Amino acid sequence: MNEMLPGMPTELFVATPTKLLNFADCKRKYRYTYLETPRPPKGPPWAHNTVGAVVHEVLADFYGRWPAPRRTPDEVVGKMRSSWRQEGFRDEQQSASWRERSTDMVLGYLRDSDPYYEPLAVERTVAFTTERASLRGRVDRIDERADQLVIVDYKTGRRPLTSTDARSSLAMALYVLGARRVLHRACTRVELHHLPTNTIAAADHDDQSLAHHQRRAESIADDAAAAETRWHEGLTLAEADEVFPPEPSPLCGWCDFARICPQGRRVAPPRDPWAGLDDSDIAEAG
Repeated sequence: MNEMLPGMPTELFVATPTKLLNFADCKRKYRYTYLETPRPPKGPPWAHNTVGAVVHEVLADFYGRWPAPRRTPDEVVGKMRSSWRQEGFRDEQQSASWRERSTDMVLGYLRDSDPYYEPLAVERTVAFTTERASLRGRVDRIDERADQLVIVDYKTGRRPLTSTDARSSLAMALYVLGARRVLHRACTRVELHHLPTNTIAAADHDDQSLAHHQRRAESIADDAAAAETRWHEGLTLAEADEVFPPEPSPLCGWCDFARICPQGRRVAPPRDPWAGLDDSDIAEAG
């Protein structure tokens, strides 16, 4: 925080939902990700992240960049193939199988869509400030329905989602607040579009639920700002581990830094890069 000149405004802590959640989940991971220079080596890329990144890229092109006459199945198939990447898969066969599987997933999601539908925004950055933090994030899609904005987020993970997931998501709530501030429109509804099951998990926020999420974001931001201040003052390794302690859990096997964190490895060994793909593909891999 900036206290150089008396009477000057307090410096706001700038963060995205991902940054806040990284601090809340594991402070050592936060330190490795945002503070250490050079950054400690990460593990190999994840195959499920490759799937998600390509799917998001194709849907962003479909809704945000292609004119309506181009929004055809053939164009989607061509874009999926040209955008596909090999990172994280066990071998070329698994990669090719998931390219086709992901293509079918996107085509199924778009099957009943109106090619002439134009969302209000695609890959739009929204932001707002509180007394203590400047919070921003990029929304996959913002729809306009019945004079209200709807926050849409694409999901490609293997676990089906529920309205509780949508309502409890810190990121989605912050997107609502950011969209209200940037676009000056009413916005309460959030939707998680789960492509593997072609289902939508939706929730409607009210002032109370949004205030709850804002308080949570501010609380995490305050703690992260205080920890970063300590970091920039200079810490010994022991002090750094005290300010940014590891928080071992079964999720440690999925951490990018699992291979260099002994506490995490004791709880959960590092996962294979393709382990995040769904169970049927894991069975095939065996």
